[in-house]
Amino acid sequence: MATLSKTFLWSVGLLLVLSLRAAERPNVILIIGDDIGWDDFGCYGNPTARTPNVDRLAANGIRFTNAFLTASSCSPSRSSIITGRYPHNTGAASELHRPIAWHLPLFPALLRERGYYTVLSGKNHMPRENPPAGEKPQPEPFEIADDGRAPGNRGGHANWVKHLRDRPRDRPFFFWFAAFDAHRGWDADKEWDAAAYGPKHDPDTMRVPRFLIDDAATRSDLASYANEVTRFDHYIGRVVAELEGQGILENTLIFVLADNGRPFPRAKTRVHDSGMKTALVAHWPVGIKHAGAVSAGLVSSIDLAPTVLELAGVAIPATVQGRSLRAMLADPDARVRRFAFSEHNWHDYAANARAVRDGEYLYVLNLRPELPWQGPADSVASPSHASLQKARDQRALSPAQQDVFLAPRPTEELYRVVDDPDQLENLVNGSAHAAALRRLREVMTQWREETADSVPANPSQDGFDRETGERLFPKQDATFYGTPAGSDRDAARVDQPGPF
Repeated sequence: MATLSKTFLWSVGLLLVLSLRAAERPNVILIIGDDIGWDDFGCYGNPTARTPNVDRLAANGIRFTNAFLTASSCSPSRSSIITGRYPHNTGAASELHRPIAWHLPLFPALLRERGYYTVLSGKNHMPRENPPAGEKPQPEPFEIADDGRAPGNRGGHANWVKHLRDRPRDRPFFFWFAAFDAHRGWDADKEWDAAAYGPKHDPDTMRVPRFLIDDAATRSDLASYANEVTRFDHYIGRVVAELEGQGILENTLIFVLADNGRPFPRAKTRVHDSGMKTALVAHWPVGIKHAGAVSAGLVSSIDLAPTVLELAGVAIPATVQGRSLRAMLADPDARVRRFAFSEHNWHDYAANARAVRDGEYLYVLNLRPELPWQGPADSVASPSHASLQKARDQRALSPAQQDVFLAPRPTEELYRVVDDPDQLENLVNGSAHAAALRRLREVMTQWREETADSVPANPSQDGFDRETGERLFPKQDATFYGTPAGSDRDAARVDQPGPF
């Protein structure tokens, strides 16, 4: 009897310890904007941005100034984040709208298995490959998934607060909140709520990048885009207010970032900073002790998966190629990687490019140099692109604007980003930077070899017209797809991260 009593007491004690540990695990909310440039938030220095809620999170958390995506393309970027893997290591998902390899675990599913309540609300854009006959599919990552839309709000954030209110109160939670803002279509203009968002942005106040035409059409286009960013920020504020009201903000880790750069020429789908750099703000009062800190250390978007898993006390699977940022959350001056790698594969148009950053230099390897990098089809069909085309036809483009149409492109590019933030002066042929070129060229070769990257023998072809952005094939016709990068080397089964 005494033995049974001791066993019972030991079991009760163990359950109490486990419950305590579960209570201490952080809630996590990953908030992802759609097509938002890294410098389009006030806390990143944009003087006209109205993003008070993200700015407040940064002021009380950590703002990362060297965070980079692995793809400047919607679904490949998201698939990379949710697997913690480089795009060509996710299977066909390295290309737009294609599925993640069936055998790869998704980190929210691992959280769910360890007791987390998991929800996706908003843009999903992460299809899964069906397993072969006889094989079990990976567990579903989310208990609830919806598109976050409602009458009068197609921005993907209509249900965010509702999910917070309806959650089970006895479990930690992980929410993947993914807005459609600021994807083209400019729904915010059509659904504008001045009482909630304030006045619409004034085109005359817009900052026009050097590689766009400064005219009324482009400024109006940029103002509509800014409206989307402001609406996105508003709903982040509502999430934070709800967390405060429930008394759980202190132990909720919030990450805010985007999936790629703004949907304008020479941004989205580019491997340059305008496409691949992302804002990344982390807010977690009990876990971040240096409120308002700025971290200049290199961060890759594949680092988010191992970070969340580690903080939740969940084992990080061998398939994850990223590095946990836990040390940087504790000490903003900590460094977890020396290099950040990115890639661009098929997104509306044929492409194959790779990039590596070391915090000082950006090295680009273009494996389809005969093709221009004019941007995705929705950007090509935009007023901003039309203004560039008009100026091109009139031979009135500046060198920065000419880059939108440049073909052939250099096979290699090298930029010292501190001196050249827009990456417009290629240093490949200069002797002053020969050592940096040689070093990063070797690092790129090593990364491609160790991660089983390759140039497809049968690459995907253009699915849209490069001048008009119009479809070249019916919507359900995918015959232009070829084999993705790395498929000939079974890259989806390779877990090596390469140099970091």
